[in-house]
Amino acid sequence: MKTDTIYIDKPSIGKLLSLKLKDIMELTKFRLSFLVVFSAVMAYLLANPFAADWLKITLLSLGGFLVTASSNTINQLIEKDTDKLMDRTKNRPLPAARMKPMEAYLIAGISGVVGIFILGVVFNPVSGLLGALALISYAFIYTPFKKISPIAVFIGAIPGSMPLLIGWTAATGSIGLGGIILFAIQFFWQIPHFWSIAWLLNEDYKKAGYHLLPTTEGKNRTTALQNIPYLLCLIAVSILPYAFGFTGAISLAIILIAGLFFLIQGIQLATDISDKSARKLMFASFAYIPIVFIALVLDKV
Repeated sequence: MKTDTIYIDKPSIGKLLSLKLKDIMELTKFRLSFLVVFSAVMAYLLANPFAADWLKITLLSLGGFLVTASSNTINQLIEKDTDKLMDRTKNRPLPAARMKPMEAYLIAGISGVVGIFILGVVFNPVSGLLGALALISYAFIYTPFKKISPIAVFIGAIPGSMPLLIGWTAATGSIGLGGIILFAIQFFWQIPHFWSIAWLLNEDYKKAGYHLLPTTEGKNRTTALQNIPYLLCLIAVSILPYAFGFTGAISLAIILIAGLFFLIQGIQLATDISDKSARKLMFASFAYIPIVFIALVLDKV
């Protein structure tokens, strides 16, 4: 009796490497890490626009990326069991068992050490210290606090704003008024940014026991109204670079237009209490930071 032989194609080495790289990018949250790099570079250019050293900018980008990659990896290691409960995260490399925890520990350790070394040695100890504080506060304070209290959003906004201080100190060696102003801009921006995402993912977050919306009442007008004070504070602090003479009137006009548009989306959410408006607020937040920082840098140059 003749039997057919069944051949099973094994994936090529190139395919396996491609899949592994994809998993590493997902583990380290590549897009979020890119935003961190962008913020740090913008702050560096604002602090030192006429003496930009492209080699140092490249090294700053690498150091910032590696520290953020380490933070994100530790975050996913801590939350690997929780991630299994949410539709948004259940297919990540660790909960889906495509990657062993030991691999993730190695990635987190190596990237964290190398990133902090670059910031602290290539640039200065202040930048290295800020990088270490950002990593520790994000991975070991913000991450566990997400299950305890909505205050986690404010805690997370601190390491989320550190890249501005890191970029500024990398250029100047000290934090300075300019660094504090840039930190404040990103801090106040993150609150409505976080809450718009938490609104859209509220049901998924509930499965994991996360408390990220500002009230216990869920998606209602009281919750939506919480965005307004922070949007107003954001507009106020975004004016400070002009008020203190760091930048000119052109960037001020762009910032005011962007801020008012962002505020209108927040008011719209408080008016109609809909996921559609929350999504618009989220997209407005995505647009705000690049528009503001690019305008500031170009006006400075």
